[in-house]
Amino acid sequence: MREVTVKDTLSGESRTLDRSREVGIYACGPTVYSRIHIGNARPFVVFSLFARFLRSEGYEARLVVNVTDVNDKIYVAAEAAGEPSAEFAARMTRAYTEDTDRLGLGRPDAEPLATETIAGIVSLIEELVESGHAYESGGDVYFRVRSFGAYGKLSNRRTEDMDQGEEAGSASLKEDGLDFALWKAHKPGEDTKWDSPWGPGRPGWHIECSAMAEVELGASFAIHGGGSDLVFPHHENEIAQSEAAGRPFAQVWMHNGMIETDAAKMSKSEGNIFQLSEALDRYGREAVVAYLISGHYRQPLAFGAEQMEQAVAQVERLRNFFREHSGGGSGVGGESGKGSAEQKRGGSGDPLPDSPPSPGSRAERFREALADDFNTPRALAEVFELVGDVNRGRVAAADAVPVLAEMLELVGLSSLTQPDEGAETDQRAQAMLEEREQARAAKEYGRADELRDQLAELGWEVRDGAEGARLVPKG
Repeated sequence: MREVTVKDTLSGESRTLDRSREVGIYACGPTVYSRIHIGNARPFVVFSLFARFLRSEGYEARLVVNVTDVNDKIYVAAEAAGEPSAEFAARMTRAYTEDTDRLGLGRPDAEPLATETIAGIVSLIEELVESGHAYESGGDVYFRVRSFGAYGKLSNRRTEDMDQGEEAGSASLKEDGLDFALWKAHKPGEDTKWDSPWGPGRPGWHIECSAMAEVELGASFAIHGGGSDLVFPHHENEIAQSEAAGRPFAQVWMHNGMIETDAAKMSKSEGNIFQLSEALDRYGREAVVAYLISGHYRQPLAFGAEQMEQAVAQVERLRNFFREHSGGGSGVGGESGKGSAEQKRGGSGDPLPDSPPSPGSRAERFREALADDFNTPRALAEVFELVGDVNRGRVAAADAVPVLAEMLELVGLSSLTQPDEGAETDQRAQAMLEEREQARAAKEYGRADELRDQLAELGWEVRDGAEGARLVPKG
């Protein structure tokens, strides 16, 4: 079991994971007031693959990704859609599950809903009230921020820069402008409510995650993750609530950077979103996953047609490699290792100084990169270096193919190793694709979408690119 380190947002230092106990990972999931965009998919991909890597190294990893299904934004969106908020949230939760299922990474070990954790939330709020860290006012309950001396230790913000945003609650009910809502009294126009010692209402956003994390992982767990936009106030407030209630809470804080369009964070409020479902339809599952791990998870990641076409080109290079070497026997010298050994020697039989690393060495470097703060771009570089070694005749394909397959499995791209498995192109599918293109040209987008869905049922993904649409077997 190799040592795995993670850059901790709280301390600013690299922290080594404890190999003697379960690595519980709690990653904040979506608030389901619309379909998720590709930026929401980044933490889902990062933490799913990180947990996969840990398990491959012998760690006992448990991944929890929550869903916030009661929220002010959900009430607003449901009213606009003309639906009861509970039905709207359930529909958006199903859409979230369907969209992330298409990424092909499996599901987290647990996906708790806020509305199914009300008892634990109320119990935690009661403890905070009893200890003096929270107070009731007008049916609301607020956390008394100044009662927690370590407040601000995660975000390192000055008091005057602290804006509690949507969970600020009513200023007239608060003792201090810094305080934030733990429980919100039921208001006219809200069509859901739960009983509590302070009257009917619903939980605030921050307290939901403190409670759900404890229910699923216990009072202390290894890693709390999420987007860097959650550092303040969401994660700062989670720390305050849980530690004020006597819970050790998360040992390490792991934050992914934002997806950016024209140097602006992608967000629903900014109106610059690109839905995950749309990205999957246009570019395909493998390209979306490859794009989302193309940069280091902690850094912002630029999004646009150029970046996605680069990802498409990368996955096509890998897919074509496995098409060419699907038997694993082609390559240097035809037999495993023999030709590569000959090319490593000069006329005297001495090894050449520029002999490439062996596939096993590449695989070790790949894993070391992932163990070092989950450095996926460095790991992917080893994948493409090994592909290049085979293509340049320096390494036998028979030696490289199984190693590459193992590497791609760890980063969610194993379907590229069997590029033509599944359906075969037939006249019917091709005719449907042509009809879809005609519908798009005539701006009959509903019909075009219908044909795309029918092709998906037949086992095909439609990939739209600069050279037009093409059919690719679904991974």
